Amino acid sequence: MRECFELRNSDAGGRIGELTVPRAGVTVETPALLPVINPNLDTISPRRLAEEFGAEILITNSYIIYNTDDVRERALSEGLHDMFEFPGAIMTDSGSFQLSEYGEITVTTEEILEFQADIGSDIGTPVDIPTPPDVSRERAAEELETTKERLEVADGVDVGDMLINAPVQGSTHPDLREAAARHADSTDLDVFPVGAVVPLMNEYRYDDMIDVVAAAKRGLGADAPVHLFGAGHPMMFALAVAMGCDLFDSAAYALYARDDRYLTVRGTQHLEEIEYFPCSCPVCSSRDPADVRELPDREREETLAAHNLHVTFGEIRRIKQAIRAGNLLELVEQRARAHPTMLDGYRTLLDHADQLEATDPVSKGAFFYTSHESARRPEVLRHRQRLERLSVPDSVFLTEGDGDGPEKYEAAWRVKPPFGPFPRALSKSYPLTAEVPTRVDRGALEAAAAGVTRLVESSPNSEFGLGHLDWPAGVLEALPESVETIDLTESHRS
Repeated sequence: MRECFELRNSDAGGRIGELTVPRAGVTVETPALLPVINPNLDTISPRRLAEEFGAEILITNSYIIYNTDDVRERALSEGLHDMFEFPGAIMTDSGSFQLSEYGEITVTTEEILEFQADIGSDIGTPVDIPTPPDVSRERAAEELETTKERLEVADGVDVGDMLINAPVQGSTHPDLREAAARHADSTDLDVFPVGAVVPLMNEYRYDDMIDVVAAAKRGLGADAPVHLFGAGHPMMFALAVAMGCDLFDSAAYALYARDDRYLTVRGTQHLEEIEYFPCSCPVCSSRDPADVRELPDREREETLAAHNLHVTFGEIRRIKQAIRAGNLLELVEQRARAHPTMLDGYRTLLDHADQLEATDPVSKGAFFYTSHESARRPEVLRHRQRLERLSVPDSVFLTEGDGDGPEKYEAAWRVKPPFGPFPRALSKSYPLTAEVPTRVDRGALEAAAAGVTRLVESSPNSEFGLGHLDWPAGVLEALPESVETIDLTESHRS
C-alpha cells in the first residue's frame, strides 16, 4: 500500500482522500485543485491563493524555471516555497507539455528530477511522452515504451522525500492506457497523472475522456492518487471525480480572465454579455458587471481571475460534500445537463457502471431517480446482480401494487422501477427506498424488466407472475415467456 494516500469516503468512483506530502510537511485533502502558477506571470499571488482561497497545493513548470536564468538562480538560492511565499505543497511539471507543443526539449528525466529536487519541489515529474489522441496504435505503443523506460529511470533517481509523478499515457487506446497504468502502479512512484487529455477536453470530447480515465483506473490500485492533467474547467470536475480522479490543475482561471471570460459551473460567458452576476462570491457580491468592465486591464483581469477561482474552489467543496452525502451522481447528472457533450460524458460514465460498483458504498442516504440515465447507475446494477443470492419460493407474484395477487402464488414480492423485484422485507433498505417519479419513464421500466428477467433466469424451478401498471408492450415482450403478466392499472386506480 502507498503510505502517502489514504481514503476517507467514497461514492461511485469518487473519493475523499488524504495525500501526505512529506517534503512540504502537509497533508492535502482530495479532491484537490492545483492552481497553475506561471513563474514569469503572477495573476493571483501564491500567498493569496493560500490565504484567500484555501489552496493547499499548486503546480508550476520546472522547465520554464530551468530555462529562465534569473528565475532559475532565484529558485536555486531561495527554494520554491520562499520564492512563491506559499505554505502548502508545490508540484512541478517537467517540460513534457513543451515537448508535445514544440517537439523537443533540452533536458533528461534525471536532470529535470534532480533540478526539481534542488529547487524544493514537493512532487516532481519525469519527462514522459504525451501522446495525443487518435494517433495510430503503433505510434501510441512505441511512445508508451519510452514513457515506461523513463518511469523506471525516475524510480531510481535519488530525490530524497520528494514524491514523483508517474504519468499514464497511451493515447485513446484503452488497452494501452490500462497497460500503462499497471506498469506505473508496479513502480514505487507516488502520484498518477492521466496525461495528454487536454486535446479531448478542448474539443469537448468528455465521452472519450471518461473512457481514457476508466482504462487507467482499471490498471491502478485503490491506493493510487489520480491526477487529471490539464482539467481546469469546473463544469467537468464532478464527472471526472465520479470516474476516480483526485487532483486537477487549472490555468483556466487566469487564461479565461485574460480574455474577459467569466466562469460558471455551467460554462463560460464573456464579460460584455453579462448584465447580472449569477454568483454571490466576494467579487460578484461587491460589484456589478458594468463596474468590472470599467476597470483598467490589469485590475479587471485580476478581478475576473479571483471570481473564477472562487467558482472553481467552490465546486471542489460541493463535490466533497456530495461524496460525504452519497449523492455525487445526482450532482454529475445536474452538471451533465449544462452541455450536450457533458451528457455524452455522463452516459459514458454509466457504461462503466460495473467498474464504479466495485467502489460504490452499498448503503447511502437516498437515491433520487431524475432521468432515464438513473436507471443505469451502479446501485441498480448491484441490485440486479445480487438477486441470485435471494432465497426464492416455489411461486412468486412480483407486483407494483400492494396486494398479494392471485391465490396460486405462494408469496408476493415488490417490483419497483428501476430496480425490479425484491422481497417486501427489504423495502426499507437502500437503495430500494429510492425517490422515483410517479410518471415512470421507459428507461426505468426496462431496467425493472431486466431485474425480473435476471431473477427468473437464476431461479429456474420457481414460477413467476408480474402485476404491472400499464407497462408498454415492448417492455413486456422482453420478459421470459414463462412469466404471467397482469395489468393492475384499473384496480390500482380504484
